[in-house]
Amino acid sequence: MSDSRVAALLRSDSPLVLIEAPAGCGKTYQGAAYASEASTTIGNGRVLILTHTHAACGVFATRTSGNRSRVCVRTIDGLIGEIAAVYHKALDLPPDPAIWAWRDNGLGFPIMAKRVAALLERSPMVAEALSKRFPIVVCDEHQDSSTDQHLVAMALHQAGSSLRIFADPMQRIYGEKTEKAADAERQRWEALKKTADFDRLSTPHRWKDDSPALGDWIMQARIDLERGAAIDLTRPLPPTVRLIFGTNRSRSHRQYRLTGQERRELDVAVRASKQLLVLGPKNDIVDSLCGFWNRSIPLWEGHTRSALAVLVSKIQEANGDALALATAMIEFIGSVSIGFTRKSHGERLLQEISEGCSKKSRGKPAAIQEVGRHFLGTPSHMSIGSALEAIDRFVTERNPGFAEVKIDRRVEFRDAIRVCRFENVDDGFARVSGMRSHGTSSPPSRALSTIHKAKGLECDDVVVVACDRDHLRGTSYARCVLYVALSRAKKSLTLVVSKDEPSPLFRLEA
Repeated sequence: MSDSRVAALLRSDSPLVLIEAPAGCGKTYQGAAYASEASTTIGNGRVLILTHTHAACGVFATRTSGNRSRVCVRTIDGLIGEIAAVYHKALDLPPDPAIWAWRDNGLGFPIMAKRVAALLERSPMVAEALSKRFPIVVCDEHQDSSTDQHLVAMALHQAGSSLRIFADPMQRIYGEKTEKAADAERQRWEALKKTADFDRLSTPHRWKDDSPALGDWIMQARIDLERGAAIDLTRPLPPTVRLIFGTNRSRSHRQYRLTGQERRELDVAVRASKQLLVLGPKNDIVDSLCGFWNRSIPLWEGHTRSALAVLVSKIQEANGDALALATAMIEFIGSVSIGFTRKSHGERLLQEISEGCSKKSRGKPAAIQEVGRHFLGTPSHMSIGSALEAIDRFVTERNPGFAEVKIDRRVEFRDAIRVCRFENVDDGFARVSGMRSHGTSSPPSRALSTIHKAKGLECDDVVVVACDRDHLRGTSYARCVLYVALSRAKKSLTLVVSKDEPSPLFRLEA
């Protein structure tokens, strides 16, 4: 059995162990059990577990709670930030580099990682000190590591730390999407395997109790996708895998429409589930699905706020110009809601600001005028914050002209208000982003999500919508995205596949 082989290999004297860990095959259990046991054997040192998300940190912290004083759980960015804080002068970084890194939508993190990796290479004594502190390092989801993050982990290993790496190349959905990047990652993986003792987890524990046939099917799908083949949907499917043929018939942006029969089949699958994730490959299809079910299934926003990052960038460019600030706000609201566009509200808002909000108005124009007044006087990012609060009030109270506005990404909307309350918008974005990244929130029992934001989650029932050529092409990157989606399901899986333009990742004809 691979489980016993992997457990023995982890506990061996090998300085470098590499474990390929498909989704649902017990990677977290193996890693946490090994870390807890190893922590009792290493004298004054501690076992360091490096993850890529704070949610994963929480899981490992819970699983190793009995050895809390001997096991240290960090994100790889968290460790890099701690090193950078100690050596910030040598790295030409501010005293609090972790906060600095969040500015410009987190673009500082790769810069910080590159500088820390270079520091460890040119100053082996720093890596040696870390190695003495952490004689054993466990790396989780290492396929998501950048080149510099990988170099940081390897620097600790070269300085003396025993390294245990868990990774799954088929779950690499972050970083560059090109075939060139995918090839480079494969080459790095194969080169690393040659330097390590290697084994592979292969028992699908996630499905063992509830749906073993589903687990076997997903494991076979992984094999097909990995070898460049299509998943064969012409063969008999397990009873827990449902295939619905459906093509979006709407040509309107952010709308999704199926024929009557297609819709009925999909609604049956959705209504039958108490714990559900509806997954789409891209934001556009997920936004469309919000309206498809009349917002009865909430949107899981995850931990990234791309529209907010764009807003902060536009605020910086506006440099206090009232019309530019208002335009940035209009674009932001259009990204997180429906019913508020430049045509429906924005043009009148910009006109009111240009005219000083001086005309007598009633109804919707009066409400827009009230929003515009926040940009008069000394306009700044704080004007956007107070204007957003006014819009939120109008939407909640269903004021004339705002009853039709629906804010889908409400968490991001509220985060924008919080950011704009800070005296400095950069500091606000950095602080809010930092606090958000430390959160351990999870989606509601029934939720819509992009596949990217669902990575690391699992759910009883999963529906994957828009399995068509436009959303899931035949690239290596798309294969990984599809596999991540399939492997979120614990009990049942429903695939909505286009018959007109099917994804090349599925085989529909014998």
